[in-house]
Amino acid sequence: MNNKVLCNVQLLLPDRIVPSATVWIRDGKIERIESTLPSAAGEQYERIDGRGQWLMPGMIDVHIHGANGFDMMDGTETSIQAVSRACAATGSTSFLATSVSSAIEDLLNMIRSVKRVVGQEEGAKIAGIHLEGPYLNPKRKGMQNEQYLRHPDIGEMKEIFREAGSLIKMITIAPELPGGMELISFLKKREVVIAVAHSDATYEEAKLAFTAGASHVTHCFNGMRPIHHRDPGLITAAFEEQHVSLQAIVDQVHLHPAIIRLMHRLKGAEGMVLITDALQAMGMGDGNYIFGGHQVTVSEGVARLEDGTLASSTVTMNEALRLTVDTGISLTDAVQMASTTPANILGLRSKGKIEPGYDADLVLLDEQFRVVWTMIDGQIIG
Repeated sequence: MNNKVLCNVQLLLPDRIVPSATVWIRDGKIERIESTLPSAAGEQYERIDGRGQWLMPGMIDVHIHGANGFDMMDGTETSIQAVSRACAATGSTSFLATSVSSAIEDLLNMIRSVKRVVGQEEGAKIAGIHLEGPYLNPKRKGMQNEQYLRHPDIGEMKEIFREAGSLIKMITIAPELPGGMELISFLKKREVVIAVAHSDATYEEAKLAFTAGASHVTHCFNGMRPIHHRDPGLITAAFEEQHVSLQAIVDQVHLHPAIIRLMHRLKGAEGMVLITDALQAMGMGDGNYIFGGHQVTVSEGVARLEDGTLASSTVTMNEALRLTVDTGISLTDAVQMASTTPANILGLRSKGKIEPGYDADLVLLDEQFRVVWTMIDGQIIG
């Protein structure tokens, strides 16, 4: 039955929490919301008791590489489906399949595998593809494999678009590289979210990029020129530009809690996005992995290259939500950063909110932020 009534839930809205709410769902859409318990659901609706737990909009992870031992760059549908299931199990109802810098054929194979899965997802829906590279600065490469880093190439970018088409939703670049500004102009015409990271851009170079059309910063503070009082860099430029939003990896490793609070204070929940940036070790635990052509060791949940460089994350979205609240940010703002803001950035007009007419993409959480169930298009997954 695709018609449901969710009773006795604490509804997490952008501006408040509604206790003992009821959400009516018809044909995969939110039909109406009531602040009281229904007297009777009727035979047309399946009644589901939320037991007083939190109901929030499905989270949207705009930056994830792998999970449960699977790396989406391997070019297989199996890996894409594994990440789809892992996202749903941890509270995401949509995600961007995210690449790492690679040879062009490996990237095209990844894109082809995503195309085969779209519309057939076993868990969270694919909202598109996020290309992290390969047009990144070796000086700020982080875990990106330097042998695959190159200057922006419009001809190569056209080849990528011929294969991926409108699936490309976000591209992370270093705008200071030769050809960077031309690439921004090319991407802006295609309405792609242009993100900046793995960049050594100066304040002035970043300002030019943001004026030209860049509007997002990938894993802010990581993989970029740091702030200095005589060399403010791209982070300060992003703080000054109202239209620029920031990704945050909240895992107790990539960002100090004070930095998370600073980002929130300057940008607000509408300008911050929680991400996992997870590699295939998410959900697997400590051990050795191959990621982006590198040997990666995960110890106590922290992934590093042999030289100690951080190599993505193992955090899940529901854990990132909990850790964000632990920094002192309100639960409603944290929910907005995990659900509403990424939906707005990606132009997903029917997702990211619990309002009549929106998709019934919902997550029920207990007070420890554990996922009780995830609902996608009105159907509980798993």
